[in-house]
Amino acid sequence: MRVIIIEDEKPSARRLQRMLDKIGIQAETMLHSVEESVAWFLENEHPDLIFLDIQLSDGLSFEIFDLVQVKSAIIFTTAYDEYALKAFKLNSVDYLLKPIDTEEMEQAVQKFKLNQKVIQPIALNFDDIKKLLVNPIEREQKEYKKRFSVKVGQHLKLISIEEIECIYSENKGTYLYTIDGRNYLIDQTLEQLEEELQPELFFRVNRTFYVNINAIKDMVSYTNSRLQIKLLSYKEQEVIVARERVKEFKNWLE
Repeated sequence: MRVIIIEDEKPSARRLQRMLDKIGIQAETMLHSVEESVAWFLENEHPDLIFLDIQLSDGLSFEIFDLVQVKSAIIFTTAYDEYALKAFKLNSVDYLLKPIDTEEMEQAVQKFKLNQKVIQPIALNFDDIKKLLVNPIEREQKEYKKRFSVKVGQHLKLISIEEIECIYSENKGTYLYTIDGRNYLIDQTLEQLEEELQPELFFRVNRTFYVNINAIKDMVSYTNSRLQIKLLSYKEQEVIVARERVKEFKNWLE
C-alpha cells in the first residue's frame, strides 16, 4: 500500500509518519504545500491513500484538486470543528481530529483496507466543502508572526522573528531576547503567542520559555530526566526543558 502525507507542519507530519510506521505502513513521501503537492502529483504515480491536512502553508488543500485529478482515497487530518467535519465524513474514508489518536488512526486505516475494493477515485465534492468551510466562516489562510513592534523610549522598533533567541515571561511581563543581547518588553502573554509563533521555529520548553531552534548552541542532560538548553547569547537564567516536555522537544528537533 502506497501512502503519502500532506501536512504543512513538519513536526506533525513526522509524528504521523512514525505512528504509521509502528503499524507497518511506510509513508516515505511528505508534502507541505499546495504548490509542492500539485507538482508531485503531476510527476508521480498517485498513491493508494493520502493523509491530508485541510489548511496548508499556501492555501487550502482543496486547491490541489482544482488543478490535478487525484486518484487516491483520503483520510483527513484536521483541527476543524466537528460540524464542518460531518459535512464530508461520508465522502472520504475518514477524518482524524488533531491531535491524532493512535487508535483512531488504526481504525481509519482498517476502514480503508476493508473498503479498498469499492472506493472510487476521488468522489469528494470539494466545491461544497469549500463553501461550508470558507464562505460562511470566512476562514483565512493561517499566517505566523513575522515581526514584533516594540516601544523603545518614544520610538517604535521592528524586530523580525529571525532576530529572536527566546521569548520568556518574568515578573508578570513577557520579553523578547534578541541575538544582539537585548531584552524588549511586549504586550502579549506566552499563551497569546501560542497560535502566532511558527511551530517549526519556536518551542515552549517550559511554562515560562519559548526557544528559537536556530539559537540552540548546546543541550545537556539535567536532573530529573530534564534537559538544559544553552542558547547562543542568552545567559540570564537557566533554560530547562520540563520533564513532561522532553519527549515532544526531542521529536521537534528531528
